[in-house]
This record gives sequence, structure tokens and C-alpha cells, in this order.
Amino acid sequence: MELIIEFLSENLGIITILVLASFLGMEIIGKVPTVLHTPLMSGANAISGVVVIGAIILIRRAEATDYMTLALGFVGISLAMINVVGGFAVTNRMLEMFKKKNKK
Repeated sequence: MELIIEFLSENLGIITILVLASFLGMEIIGKVPTVLHTPLMSGANAISGVVVIGAIILIRRAEATDYMTLALGFVGISLAMINVVGGFAVTNRMLEMFKKKNKK
């Protein structure tokens, strides 16, 4: 328990920024019109790709006994890849809507 309290006290500024950025992001995304959701998702895919690369670098630099860093890296890669794959699937479906259909 002391380790958790020590971690929180050392990183209070970063945690505060993370929480405020999360609320700000939810507020901004909530106000986006429906027409712009798919282009916004494409941008999020690019950001998730950067998260995947960052998490891979994090795991590569972590020591074998640093389980917290390895776990956070694994969670980062997993969640970002779910976002990337889902985003590509939705973007592909959107692009299919604009293709001309063959009339026979």
C-alpha cells in the first residue's frame, strides 16, 4: 500500500493532467456532429498507431523483473490494437458506401 501512495504522490501532476485530459476529450468528442465521427475515428487510428509503437518501445526497454512496466505496455498494445482494427473496419465499411454498384 505504501508503494501505491508513494507512486501517487510522486506523479500527482501527471495523474492530474491525465484526468483533466480525459474529461476534456470526452467533452470534445461528445460535441462532434455525427457526420464527422468517421473522419475523427481515422485520426484516432493514427494516434493509436503511435501508442502501439510507444508501448512496444516501453516493453523493449523494460527490465525482465519490472512487471508493472511490462503489464502497462501489454495493456497499451492490446487496447490500441483493438482501436486500430475496429477503426479500419468501420472506415472500410464507410468507403464501401461510396463505391458505385454494378447494375445488371
